[in-house]
Amino acid sequence: MTAATDTSPLATAQDPLARLGELLVDSGKLSARDLERAATAREEAGGVLGAVLVNLGLVSEIDVARAQAELMGLPFVPVEDFPALAPDLEGLQANFLRDHLVYPLRADASGLTVAMARPEDAFVVKALGLATGLKVHPCVALGSDIERALAIGEVETSPAQAGGPDDDADAGDFVEHLKDLASEAPVIRRVNQIIGRVTDLGASDIHLEPFDDGLHVRYRVDGVIHTDEVISPQLSAAINSRVKLMAHLDIAERRLPQDGRIKTRVKGRELDLRVSTVPTVHGESVVMRALDRSSVRYSLESIGFAPENLERFNQLLARPHGILLMTGPTGSGKTTTLYTALSKLDADAFKIITVEEPVEYQLEGINQIQVHQQIGLTFARALRSILRQDPDIIMIGEMRDGETAQIAVQSALTGHLVLSTLHTNTAAGAVVRLEDMGVEPYLITSSLNGVLSQRLVRRLCERCKAAYLPDAGLQERSGLRRMGLNPARLYRAVGCEHCRQTGYDGRCGIHELLVVDDSLRRGILDGMDAAALHTMATDAGMHTLYEDGLRKVSDGITSLDELLRVTQDHVDA
Repeated sequence: MTAATDTSPLATAQDPLARLGELLVDSGKLSARDLERAATAREEAGGVLGAVLVNLGLVSEIDVARAQAELMGLPFVPVEDFPALAPDLEGLQANFLRDHLVYPLRADASGLTVAMARPEDAFVVKALGLATGLKVHPCVALGSDIERALAIGEVETSPAQAGGPDDDADAGDFVEHLKDLASEAPVIRRVNQIIGRVTDLGASDIHLEPFDDGLHVRYRVDGVIHTDEVISPQLSAAINSRVKLMAHLDIAERRLPQDGRIKTRVKGRELDLRVSTVPTVHGESVVMRALDRSSVRYSLESIGFAPENLERFNQLLARPHGILLMTGPTGSGKTTTLYTALSKLDADAFKIITVEEPVEYQLEGINQIQVHQQIGLTFARALRSILRQDPDIIMIGEMRDGETAQIAVQSALTGHLVLSTLHTNTAAGAVVRLEDMGVEPYLITSSLNGVLSQRLVRRLCERCKAAYLPDAGLQERSGLRRMGLNPARLYRAVGCEHCRQTGYDGRCGIHELLVVDDSLRRGILDGMDAAALHTMATDAGMHTLYEDGLRKVSDGITSLDELLRVTQDHVDA
């Protein structure tokens, strides 16, 4: 009879585990009658008492493990305390660890500390000592936790991860293995923590980037990206697979880019995550853009519009037809401004249709169409169709090709108000960009009402910003004096616990609004370049991005350093 099933008086006297059932009864986890049932089942089928109790559903696995640890005088180790990367020791075979449910926790001067599902097994403890040459310190852990931890560690070294599966069967097994890992509680909890940090940090993007040393988790906060943590390489595949499962992507496909979407609830807030994956040499890089639905409830005033810009912008929105463009680089807030403008319009009085890729925010009372390139539903094709839907206002997510631009112009000329975005650095540059896309100058002058160029600058933290006195030279060099702004003091970033030592908290828009008037139309027809059109607009009273930013600097909203960073202008402080 084995030690595990020995019920002799000698075993009862010497083996503390013989008191396991008694301890569970004393602690109220088990009734005496249930213990008798388990003892009968053990006599008939054999096995360890703890396993019999769990299999019969009389107690939980963790109750047995904690009682086992208490009887043997050993520490209990929950899975949260497992190291992300187990120590790599020569002599420890993966098969041996898996067969005997052993997970190495750490190796130091005192010896090797291991988590064991069956620490009473003296043979395994002795074998570990002989294999490593170290003194072994056993701890108690759940067998299921050890199995998962060992499995996650094997993902990166599996045939499919190293160089591709040998055949379809192996590939299918590996995909199922990834699904299993991605569905385990530790991985789910870790991914939820990563996503949950979005609300804590106020981040706009989450970047999961695999490298040799592990998975770098980075967040973009107020337009600036920073590394938050580095997760061990063993968890990279499981975490990425969990994200792909949540976004309804194909986890078996790791050679091609994929796009998806996650809708979740974080700390009481509805959060949409737009997910993009691309293959890299170290694995898949995943980016999740957080789309906070509350952001479209902003007013145009709170976005940062100067009073005269707001008045002109509202006048452009009120026009019955023509094109109004938003320009700026990726991440400059064009979409938020566009949606805020749409939400300001009366959806009951107007028929409003949007064509987007993808639909980032869903607005009440507005018909929104999502582009699907794979099935041929392009911007141009969707636009041709919606013109037969009798719209009053059309929003195009991005004007990215000549055909789309031509249809937008035709729509504006036939009595529709068209809102769209372009990727240009200046408002005047949008005119030249339209010409490059094949739109004739005379059509531009007939259809284009105005162009809003936008950037986002970080707001100074109100709790820690520090005032300083600008000297006359700085006021002259920065342009404050030329703008007629002579603030008694300016502010610089300091950093505190509230703003995570950055000195900034939130962002504010700076704007450059070009209104196409008769003089600009003549300039466009005369073939003026972007610089000449820009000069003409500023002479007519348009404030540049930098000048609008100077007003925010003068009001103490942002710092001169931040304005220079965003606009790329240079001032010798």
